[in-house]
Amino acid sequence: MDRLKLRAVLGNHPHVKAVKSGELRADLFELDFIEYTPTNTAFKPMVREQAFDVCEMAIVTYLMAKAHGKPLVLLPATMLGRFQHAYALYNPARGTLGPDDLEGKRVGIRSFTTTTGAWIRGILANDYGVNLDKIKWVTFEDPHVAEYVDTTERAPKDKKVLQMLLDGEVDAVLGETTDNPQLKSLFPDPATEAAKWYARRGVVPVNHLVVVTESLAKTRPEIVAAVYDLLKRNKEQMGAATPDLLPFGIEANRKPLELIVDYAFQQALIPRRYAVEELFDATTRGLN
Repeated sequence: MDRLKLRAVLGNHPHVKAVKSGELRADLFELDFIEYTPTNTAFKPMVREQAFDVCEMAIVTYLMAKAHGKPLVLLPATMLGRFQHAYALYNPARGTLGPDDLEGKRVGIRSFTTTTGAWIRGILANDYGVNLDKIKWVTFEDPHVAEYVDTTERAPKDKKVLQMLLDGEVDAVLGETTDNPQLKSLFPDPATEAAKWYARRGVVPVNHLVVVTESLAKTRPEIVAAVYDLLKRNKEQMGAATPDLLPFGIEANRKPLELIVDYAFQQALIPRRYAVEELFDATTRGLN
């Protein structure tokens, strides 16, 4: 019997290397990998056209896709999780700036709807009392979900976000890191801030999980479960880490999902708060 061929996009992470090389395989299907660099460039075709069977996807993109009825199903398989405090920068040549100085300022971000942006804005609003509505957002790309109405200021086509920060055209930038010595982290000591945040919240901020098409989930639920198992086997080969930045399973992802749903709702990216169970279907809800 021929194994089902699935078109797949996953980033080049160490924890999917054995799956991508074919060293780890499944009996029911084979994954035909399509390379997208950076991986986030695959999210738009997946949301808008369901261009692949299996695709890594930023969680906020998925939440917004769900809000607009896109036929995608989430797997509780984290491909990218990270603490976010290091992904906010300012230019000290123009004076000192901290997280609570952003009201009334111009802040650049690739797209208003990026997951890193949503996490950092959530941290600014909920941990630093920043009124996000008093920030002037400057963006460079459309949201992946076409139906979302983006009211931000769009940077001119030829502009790059870090160059605008160096030139003083924006006051701060979210979602970027740099080794340019002229730029500094908005959070004075991001590693310490992240450790304190984790001690308080007990949450690993998840950025990317995995989605499959609803048609695959409905017609071949056993394949969807097997995709999850394959990815989990590869992750387990890597050994355990504390905190686990790549949670697998509903329960392991519950707290981060509840928090990012909260932040996305506060920021009007989604129309209501979804319960964690609503984010999955009958098959993926049982995956642990």
